[in-house]
Amino acid sequence: MKSSLKIIPLGGLGEIGKNITAIEYEDEIIVIDCGVSFPDDDMLGIDLVIPDINYLLENQDKVKGLFITHGHEDHIGSIPYILKQLNMDIYATRLTIGLIASKLEEHNISKESLRPVKEGDVIKFNKLSVEFIRATHSIADACSLAIFTPLGTIVHTGDFKIDYTPIDGRVMDLNRLSALGEEGVLLLMADSTNVERSGHSLSEKTIGETLNRILDGATGRVIVATFASNIHRMQQIVDASLKENRKICFSGRSMENVSKVAMELGYLHIPEEAVINVDELNNHDNNKITIITTGSQGEPMAGLSRIAYGNHRKIKLERDDLFIISASPIPGNDKMISKVINQLYKKGAEVIYEDLEDVHVSGHAYQEELKLIHSITKPKYFLPVHGEYRHLKHHADLAKKMGMKGENIFTMENGDVLEISEEGAKISGKIRTGVLYVDGIGVGDVGNIVLRDRRNLARDGMVIIVFAIDMENFYLASGPDVITRGFIYARENEDIINEIKEVSRQKIEECLLEQSTGWQVLKGSVRKSVEVLLFEKTKRKPSVFPIIMDV
Repeated sequence: MKSSLKIIPLGGLGEIGKNITAIEYEDEIIVIDCGVSFPDDDMLGIDLVIPDINYLLENQDKVKGLFITHGHEDHIGSIPYILKQLNMDIYATRLTIGLIASKLEEHNISKESLRPVKEGDVIKFNKLSVEFIRATHSIADACSLAIFTPLGTIVHTGDFKIDYTPIDGRVMDLNRLSALGEEGVLLLMADSTNVERSGHSLSEKTIGETLNRILDGATGRVIVATFASNIHRMQQIVDASLKENRKICFSGRSMENVSKVAMELGYLHIPEEAVINVDELNNHDNNKITIITTGSQGEPMAGLSRIAYGNHRKIKLERDDLFIISASPIPGNDKMISKVINQLYKKGAEVIYEDLEDVHVSGHAYQEELKLIHSITKPKYFLPVHGEYRHLKHHADLAKKMGMKGENIFTMENGDVLEISEEGAKISGKIRTGVLYVDGIGVGDVGNIVLRDRRNLARDGMVIIVFAIDMENFYLASGPDVITRGFIYARENEDIINEIKEVSRQKIEECLLEQSTGWQVLKGSVRKSVEVLLFEKTKRKPSVFPIIMDV
């Protein structure tokens, strides 16, 4: 009798981003993708959120390799952090490998583990094998995966759309997926991001027509904000610019890095003489310049926001500038983008964005494309992946409408274990999953308690009370002095500051009379009395920090 097969999502379910899944059979585990997600507004100071791979660390002898579907941050962003914990071979297509290599260089990590593959390649282990299948997405070199196991074939679509006229002419290999469907697919794992959208996504080529028309009428500089990884979009901006004899300038660290890698590997085609750097902008007429920049999500530190608010060191907004925001908001970013658009309009610039023109198409499949994948793969079981819980639920409903039995569809959460055996499939348990926060160079040193403290400090501010005590003679040597941050402006609220001092002095002297000089007792007494006072006076709860010096 064959052993059971386990599919364990460690990230990417019930959320956008942080995609990572383990597939385990006996003594072999393969890992699919290794992405980041970006912090919510209440994750103060956090730069990135990466998956907790404790399960892989506990089973590291079984891990055979990491297989990457494509080069977006939500699929490769955690690799430098995870490689420091768990060394494993990384299999991906050339462009994806190039983008990962660039990340590893930044982190001073060896690139020995990188294993470039081509579509159609099959990586074989004793019991598991993985085949790379060409897919179309909003980044070049994207792949779906077929995982061959003793119990049957798993098809993992990765992020995809079905574009019959892709920019590079490399259409999704539906023939191979169909052939796998004829042979029999045990489990389909499919991208759910756009399952709520009916119909069929537009081809990337439609953007080119819009860009040609817009640039034809532009009288000044054209500044386009888009995702740095969207090389096909970059190519279309470049092509439209070259038709108007414009020079191309890339602005923003990620934009410069990705364009450099894409040009070196032959995925982005620009004549060398057409590319200029930011310092050369003043050497050319404004109507002969296109700037491609980061910041399409309204990120405060990215190029577009810096230009809009006038704090970009090299690019100043000019009267005839035309801005194109060639992206749609990631859920939750709508307000940030609106602020930037409003600021650009205030400065007198012209702005074109998705609501006004077709300057963006999605890289994710709509309902009709998802139906096509379901119908050609004909899976026995289905696990919707990549999306918030509502997306997973709608994708499960779509599979039911196509005739799949409800008991063969599994809407899961991170950490759930889908176990498939010869008897059937079931969710057989849950393993520990979670997140690690990246703050500066620290990974995992900021946890929920620290974040709670940051939220409290941000919401209510803090009050610091400093005093010195002669511990031998039991008297208050100096102070208390009061310092506030984020609570009240001390100069305009002297009455409250004096009351804090008075309450603190009384409490300290009470403790000294009783010869209670334990630091924890003193601090606790002062803190409690000041907290009560401040809540009575202000209905606020700032964090109170008594600091004692022994003299």
